[in-house]
Amino acid sequence: MTSNAYRRSEHLRALWPWLPLWTAAALLAIFSHGPMPLFSTRTLAVAWEMWHGHHWLVPYMNGEPYSEKAPLLFWMIHAGWAVFGVNDVWPRVLEVGFGATQLVLVSMIARRLFPDRPWVASATPWMLLSLSYAFLFGQQIMYDVPLATWALATLLCLLPTDRRAEPRWWLFGLCIGFGLLTKGPVMLLHVIFPWLLGPFWNDWARQHRSRWYGFGALGVLLGLAMLLAWAIPAGFSGGEAYRQRLFFTQTAGRVVNGVAPAADLQNHARPVWWYLLAVPVLMFPLSAWPRAVAALAMLRRPLPVGVRFALSWLVPAFVTFSLVSGKQLYYPLPELGGACLLLAGAVALLRERHPRLATTAWLGTWPLAVGGALLAVFMFVLPGLVAGNHLHGEWLDEAVGYSRYFSVLFLLLGALLLLRGRGEMRRLAVAGLVGTLALNTLFTLTAWHKYDLTPSNQLLASIQAQHRAIGYFGSYDAQFHFAARLTGPITEMHVPAQVAAFAQAHPDGVIVTHPGKLTDEDRRYALLVQPFRSSWIVIWAAPSLVDVQAGQIPPEPATPTLVYPGTARP
Repeated sequence: MTSNAYRRSEHLRALWPWLPLWTAAALLAIFSHGPMPLFSTRTLAVAWEMWHGHHWLVPYMNGEPYSEKAPLLFWMIHAGWAVFGVNDVWPRVLEVGFGATQLVLVSMIARRLFPDRPWVASATPWMLLSLSYAFLFGQQIMYDVPLATWALATLLCLLPTDRRAEPRWWLFGLCIGFGLLTKGPVMLLHVIFPWLLGPFWNDWARQHRSRWYGFGALGVLLGLAMLLAWAIPAGFSGGEAYRQRLFFTQTAGRVVNGVAPAADLQNHARPVWWYLLAVPVLMFPLSAWPRAVAALAMLRRPLPVGVRFALSWLVPAFVTFSLVSGKQLYYPLPELGGACLLLAGAVALLRERHPRLATTAWLGTWPLAVGGALLAVFMFVLPGLVAGNHLHGEWLDEAVGYSRYFSVLFLLLGALLLLRGRGEMRRLAVAGLVGTLALNTLFTLTAWHKYDLTPSNQLLASIQAQHRAIGYFGSYDAQFHFAARLTGPITEMHVPAQVAAFAQAHPDGVIVTHPGKLTDEDRRYALLVQPFRSSWIVIWAAPSLVDVQAGQIPPEPATPTLVYPGTARP
């Protein structure tokens, strides 16, 4: 076998078994139910409107230019649709592909940063696949999963290899450009700090500062040029309002609270300390592994290159995202790979510098084992608690039919985490992945019907086929456009006067409402009633809704109201 063939064989062997394990779990999870409202359905709606309207340059949502996101993900969805036709299978496979690529990239990053500690390269992808939040959010057709992939690819370009110490600057710039075209300027916040702090962790950067910063700046400019090559013509094509939002409001409004009205921009403003409280959630189950926490707390100089790289990435990024006004749990998704890299490096140092702490059972996975056992006991007794009226809740009442089956699984996972000896981290990763997949399956079996908009989509598709107008009372999030294949905008209304005007203009039109609780009028006079999350979707003939809002009794509908499972309770 030649040296190149041997090297390829070694690389493929290094992917076993974590890559096929995660891929199989991700495919099972993402195809266990349909695209999730409102994350996935909104992305698909934008892609569908671009596709149907041949808007290849400017994204559209509900008939208006959509400035919230750049178009690369939509273009990649279109590429699959051009081959396979319009469907929701390809976008889901695409997301799983991006997630699998992240695992490979983080493994490659760890291998380059810790060449003398092969355990880190082996452990880092296992740690990343164990994260419950990252796995569940990775099932959404969203921009942050491909953004994380481009961020990891960008940082990989900065790292030295056996044959070359200088970064591959043109690839660095291209990957930045792809990230910018995925989610806009926020891409720079995910990758800029390891480059700016290069001399802190990279010997070549310390010895060639002018070349490091000069060519790095050119790479950043290349990425920005790729973004502008789309944004400038898109801005002129989309009109003045779209251009204003694209170049200023949609980014600045998230950085500084109050720049844009809340009705015009999804700001998600939260306090500075919010991400500090979110870290245990984002890093679970690793955040409940005492050995990882102890290893991180006991980091001392001298720090290896990989740890310095991770710190130069995570610390300034965390501070910056904390200072930014807009915050969501999924915004720091690209940094989760860096956090796993840091933890793997810290555990490797603990094993070298403190062998007793690296093997003591007191720092093992027993807290997670106890938590799994307690969850198993709770799920086993849940049917009795609900039947005896001792405990009730929207999710609890739904879960009773399957909870005892899943209690057995969580008891077994707890027993797995109590095992001692070699392979502790892999047992934790497998338990985390299987446990998260189990919770996703339980959600599918018990609660998905409250997220499945198929009944409403079928009715709205038939309404559109009859060339009747559709309105929405409230803020519409494009949850119907893709599945119903709507080809025209839905009219938003926010006050009863707008409802009356819509009904007068479109007497055969329908209006969708989203009440928190059902009324007797909803069940008797509406066209359709179905559960949606913790509330309801009600579809009305427009004149009937006008009568109800005016306190009058509408005429009896020609056909009984379609009432779907779960709507019997008020």
